[in-house]
Amino acid sequence: MPNISPEQMRFWSPEVRELEPYVPGEQPKIQNLLKLNTNENPYPPSPKVVAAVQSVLIDSADVLRLYPDPDASALKHAIAKQQHVDVENVFVGNGSDEVLAHIFKAFFVQDKPILYPDITYSFYPVYSQFFGISTQTKILPLNDDFEIDVADYKQPNGGIIITNPNAPTSIALGLSAIEQVLQANPDSVVVIDEAYVDFGAESAVSLVEKYENLVVCQTTSKSRSLAGLRVGFAIAQPHLIAALEAVKNSFNSYPIDRFAIAAAVASFEDQEYFVAQCQKVIVSRDKLVADLAALGFKVLPSSANFIFACLPSKDAGELAKALRERGIIVRYFNKPRIDQFLRITIGTDEQNQRLVDTLKHEILV
Repeated sequence: MPNISPEQMRFWSPEVRELEPYVPGEQPKIQNLLKLNTNENPYPPSPKVVAAVQSVLIDSADVLRLYPDPDASALKHAIAKQQHVDVENVFVGNGSDEVLAHIFKAFFVQDKPILYPDITYSFYPVYSQFFGISTQTKILPLNDDFEIDVADYKQPNGGIIITNPNAPTSIALGLSAIEQVLQANPDSVVVIDEAYVDFGAESAVSLVEKYENLVVCQTTSKSRSLAGLRVGFAIAQPHLIAALEAVKNSFNSYPIDRFAIAAAVASFEDQEYFVAQCQKVIVSRDKLVADLAALGFKVLPSSANFIFACLPSKDAGELAKALRERGIIVRYFNKPRIDQFLRITIGTDEQNQRLVDTLKHEILV
C-alpha cells in the first residue's frame, strides 16, 4: 500500500482504515525464474480450452458488445455433470476467493463464533475483518503434527470453515472426520474449501446430498490450470445456493466473462486430460519429497500440488533468500509455528530437479 498520510486517509471509511489486506504470492519479473511460490499448475490447460476461447471470437469481437450470461448456465451444467450433482446444487463465481467472500457474507455474519484453524488459508482472517466478524472469530490451533483435531470443532459456533487439504500444511482430512464435524454442528454451515482436493484428497461433494449444512468450495485455478481466468464454484443443497446467489446479485450480477465461461466449460468436459495432468503432478510430488528427504528435509504428508518442508539444519528464511538469489522463488511465511517451513509448489520434473540440484550443489555444501 502506498504511503498515505492521516490527512489523506480522512476520506476513507473508518472501517477501511483498519483493514489489513491479503498479500498475494508475488509475481516477480526475474530472468530464468523458477516460480514455485503460488501453487500454479506447471502444465497448460486442456487444448480444448484454447479452441473454446478462440470460438468466442468466431464472428470477430461483435459478441463482446453483449453481457455474458449472468447465471453462467452452461458452466453450471458442465460442473454439475462432472461432479455428479444437480445443476441446482452449483454456484459459480469469479475465482474461489470471490466465492469464499460470498460464503462469509451469506453464512458467517453471526453473533456466535466462527471457527477455523490457526494455520490455514490466510485470506480467512482478512474476510473476518472485512465483514466485521473478527471479534466473533475463534481460532483453533492445529495439533503438534499440524493436523486438525475434529474434537475442537464440537463446540457452539456460528459457522466453520476448513481447508482440505489444508494450506499451507498440505495435510488432508478424510471424509469420516469431515462427517464428524457435520454431525456435531447440524445448525451451523460447515464449509470445506477444496482448492487442492484433486491432487490426492477425498472430496466432500459426495456428502452434499446427505448434509443440509455443507458447502464445498472449489477452484479451476490449480488442477485445471485456469488461474489466469478466475473461475471458482461452490456445491451445496439448493437452500444454501440461494443465499449465495442473493449475495452475488447484490454485488456483481456478471462475475464471469464469456472467455472464462467458454474455457471452464471446455475444461470440465475434458475429464481425461484433467485426470492425466493431476496424476503427473502427484508422481512428480512423490519424487520431489523423496529427493528432499535425502537432503535432510522434513516434509509433511501432502495431498496437494505443493509440499510444506523444513530443514532442521538451516533457517527457512535464509534458505528462501538463498534460493531467490539463484532465481528460484518459494513461499516463506514469517509467522508463529511455521516460520521454519517453506511451501514449495510442485513443478515439472525438470523444474523440481533444478530446485534439488541448486540445494544440493550450491546451497547445502
